[in-house]
Amino acid sequence: MVDRGRIKRRLSEKRGKSVRDFAKNGVRTIAFILVAGVSIGAASREALADLKLCNMTKSRVGVVIGYRDTKGWVTEGWWNINAGNCNDILKGKLNARYYYIHAEDYVREGEWSGKAFMCVKNKVFTIRNAEKDCERRGYRKAGFFEVDTTNEDDWTIRLTDPGENGSN
Repeated sequence: MVDRGRIKRRLSEKRGKSVRDFAKNGVRTIAFILVAGVSIGAASREALADLKLCNMTKSRVGVVIGYRDTKGWVTEGWWNINAGNCNDILKGKLNARYYYIHAEDYVREGEWSGKAFMCVKNKVFTIRNAEKDCERRGYRKAGFFEVDTTNEDDWTIRLTDPGENGSN
């Protein structure tokens, strides 16, 4: 079991922000840590206002994002991120507190998912009304985990291999 208090204290000391951890249930577990972006100075704060995903695993991963805009639920994908690299998923100041992520490990066939189900497609896509009738509309349904940005302007999500960063 993960000692969340110890992880929160350790990362809060390093970053001055809180941390939330999550483990996927299913075929295999892959851990991740969510860390708020760190400002270097007032002038650079604007430049850091993004939702970024860092792939800290040893595999190439594909990422889908889900969010609610003024017209309803939307999913967009795929961002392919090589091992050890980061990619901006959304650019600019974040305008929502909650975002949803689904990611797949292309090499080891695991995934990061959760209890929020929305539509995805196997090729590059944007899907509106992403929470409705996936199969009937020609999409597949996938689980997404929730990312609580605590209303920060920027946020970084770090996907890690099982057992790293204090996980079992």
